[in-house]
Amino acid sequence: MAITFLEKRKRLQYLFPILGVLILITVFVLWKGFLVKERPELIKEVIKPSLVKKIEIDFETLKSPDLEELQLFEKTPPYEGEIGRENPFIPY
Repeated sequence: MAITFLEKRKRLQYLFPILGVLILITVFVLWKGFLVKERPELIKEVIKPSLVKKIEIDFETLKSPDLEELQLFEKTPPYEGEIGRENPFIPY
């Protein structure tokens, strides 16, 4: 049996709306999944000042004899020799 032009046209009339619906579903899924950022919920909870502890630093610890025995690092002198090669990409 030969398929006539009318049967082909009728088949295309069904395929185009189905294709359009598939494209719309794909665009909707991509839009919701990747392009729309979720808005974070606003939290209006405030930390009460009574819950925050006052920070106290004991500076007497810095005056202990163990810390006074520590010495500073010596400064490293700059390199005085020849630096690098003329062409670093050639083999030795």
